[in-house]
Amino acid sequence: MIAIRAATADDAEAIAQIYAAYVTGSTISFEEQPPDAAAIAERMAAHDGFYPWLVATGTDPLGETGPGKILGYAYAGPFRSRAAYRFSVETTIYLAGGAHGQGAGRLLYEALIVTLRAQGFTQAMGVIALPNGPSISLHEAVGFRRAGVIRSIGYKQGQWVDIGLWQCELAHTGMPPAEPRPFRDVGVVRG
Repeated sequence: MIAIRAATADDAEAIAQIYAAYVTGSTISFEEQPPDAAAIAERMAAHDGFYPWLVATGTDPLGETGPGKILGYAYAGPFRSRAAYRFSVETTIYLAGGAHGQGAGRLLYEALIVTLRAQGFTQAMGVIALPNGPSISLHEAVGFRRAGVIRSIGYKQGQWVDIGLWQCELAHTGMPPAEPRPFRDVGVVRG
């Protein structure tokens, strides 16, 4: 059984461990040094509850731990810093090594998207280091569409890496748009 809930500062250590594998072992993240639990907790608190951070919990697919293990996490943050972008978010998702292909990623991302819609955001952007077929498939399965590619934008592990932009329309844009509501006021919304 997989459960989705809001992440807390107590989850920062597990989130840091999941993320570290992507930072050190791939070009999926452009960070070069994995942040520790304190840095993750700081990132979670940085926007004072405005943007959601969610975790998927369940039984480790490898059977090494019982229920409640964090299988993955997803969050949203500002797409760009200028005020006109405040209706849009950039989304991110990472899964623990053994959690791929178990359905946790889709449940987690669907909960994030439904929550962002309830908050009143209009667009979500996924930024994917290429190539990354599994991430592209997940994004497209939950409603993202390819919006473009930026070539050779990051240099990591001795190579230039492209990024792909995937966009998900969360709501029809009204005029004037309503201001998005903070996550702390909405909470996790389930489809």
